[in-house]
Amino acid sequence: MKTIKIVNNLIVRCSSLHKIMTKSRSKSSPLSETTKTYVQDQAKESFYGIRVKLESKYFDKGNRNENLAIEMVNQIRFKEYTKNEVRKTESWLTGECDVEAKDSIIDVKCSWSFDSFPCYESEALKIMKRSGYDWQVRGYMYLYDKPTAEVIWCMTSTPSDLMTAYDDPAIHKVDHIDPERRMTAVKVDRDPALEELMITQYNLANEYYKQCILELQNKNKL
Repeated sequence: MKTIKIVNNLIVRCSSLHKIMTKSRSKSSPLSETTKTYVQDQAKESFYGIRVKLESKYFDKGNRNENLAIEMVNQIRFKEYTKNEVRKTESWLTGECDVEAKDSIIDVKCSWSFDSFPCYESEALKIMKRSGYDWQVRGYMYLYDKPTAEVIWCMTSTPSDLMTAYDDPAIHKVDHIDPERRMTAVKVDRDPALEELMITQYNLANEYYKQCILELQNKNKL
């Protein structure tokens, strides 16, 4: 029987950082229900040695079109960015940004279709806050020690095998549109105060994580 090595401390991915940063609505608990659910799931995965992978056509398109998005940014900005392959890990935070530039981090997002692409910066800001992308790149800036970051949405054509008969090709096949019209960027500046808040929230979440692990270890003991 294979021995499962339990991770004693919570390790947070930058893409999930927003889940420990949500504000609690309860005066009796410093952790929100969103944070608690996230921590419980992480403890469960560690205890059982099974990691749940999120799969969807949206994730598939993002992964498969990532290099196309970086090429689009290069074409528009006359740059030579390449996909970063280096994962950074601190004691509690881990992440692998899309592009590590000299003084910034770039995270590219491939919109599923035209109707989900943020054409306006105000739209992009709303999506960034709602999806936690701002915390994601703050995590990257912390790990890679960069003063600024950008979240860049790119509208790229959807691979045909990800589409169904119900998907309208007119909002998925967009290569005929000028690249300059298919990119929206939002800049985020590094903030030491918010990084202190990240660490504070992590410490609270980590204490709860340890409680969850202990409960799982003891749940069948008489």
